[in-house]
Amino acid sequence: MKVDVTNFQEQVLDASKDKPVLVDFWASWCGPCRQLGPILEKLAEEDGAGFVLAKLNTDEDPTTSARYNIRSIPAVMLFQDGEVMDEFIGALPEAQVRRWLENALPNETKERVQQAQALVDSADAAGAEALLEDVLAASPNNPGAAILLARLLVFRDPQRSMQLARVATKADAAYVPASQAIHDVAELQEQDQESLPDDPARQTYLEALAFVGRGEVDNALDRFVASVRLNRHYENDAARKAVVALFSLLGPQNELTKKHRRALESALF
Repeated sequence: MKVDVTNFQEQVLDASKDKPVLVDFWASWCGPCRQLGPILEKLAEEDGAGFVLAKLNTDEDPTTSARYNIRSIPAVMLFQDGEVMDEFIGALPEAQVRRWLENALPNETKERVQQAQALVDSADAAGAEALLEDVLAASPNNPGAAILLARLLVFRDPQRSMQLARVATKADAAYVPASQAIHDVAELQEQDQESLPDDPARQTYLEALAFVGRGEVDNALDRFVASVRLNRHYENDAARKAVVALFSLLGPQNELTKKHRRALESALF
């Protein structure tokens, strides 16, 4: 569908209140535009595409192009409810466009994962876990659901947690850092404690591992930091690495991360 300043309001802004509209800002002289255009057209024609494609020639309609600050083409914008919900610039390959659409377009699965995150944020881990299990039963390779469930299970079922993390990273490389944190925390629970060498820091480190196994993160962080104070270099800096792994799992804005980061810095310096 071709759009310009004369029908943009009706065909894009108003229409996007019923169904998302993807606008391809292009020009006939633009080589990358000619590469991207057929990909967008192919995806728009697929069953269940979830969006309507509109094409706007920037040479023929500089007014709308200026309105949306189009300075480089091809530029793609996804409109929903009359607003730009997401965008990208440049001629991406088909696989990347598909991935972008999966993340940008609204869908029931995404909404359910967002609901699960809201349950986690409100401390309803059991409710979140049940919802995520349902999502993964229907969509086994959904990376968002897999990584969130992996976070919830890492203290109770580390092996399944690592398996879910691998599912997430296979589907989307953006989850590699989270997957690594999950893997590191899971490995803490499988550490051979009998082989740990004698040292003033050993008992405190063992206490921290026991708290990890029970999912008592606050206490685990406290004991790991105490172990760092006793011997920063014990078992190849193991306590500090454990704290960093737990910080990565919790996220930088988590209150426990903020609390124990200050304590770790004090122990190190």
